Amino acid sequence: METKHILMLLGVVILCIIPLVMYAGKGEEEGYFGGADDAAGDVIQEVNPDYQPWFEPIWEPPSGEIESLLFALQAAIGAIIIGYFIGYYKAKSQYA
Repeated sequence: METKHILMLLGVVILCIIPLVMYAGKGEEEGYFGGADDAAGDVIQEVNPDYQPWFEPIWEPPSGEIESLLFALQAAIGAIIIGYFIGYYKAKSQYA
């Protein structure tokens, strides 16, 4: 394994650990790790307390964990697609 790979893995580990240390013991009640949808809903209710949503979701996940899982799955699929095309075009320029 080359030095640049070790440094890159070390950087990833540091990027994973820093948020855990910074927000240790803090949760959604303190405003951390809350979703943008909830924040936007709070602002809308504050600006216009009589606001009525004009549609309801077709399906709601049964729990917040399932919702987070689906969001993470969506992000992973997007990352795979982006990684595939970056690798494809890099290899294409290398071997063409």
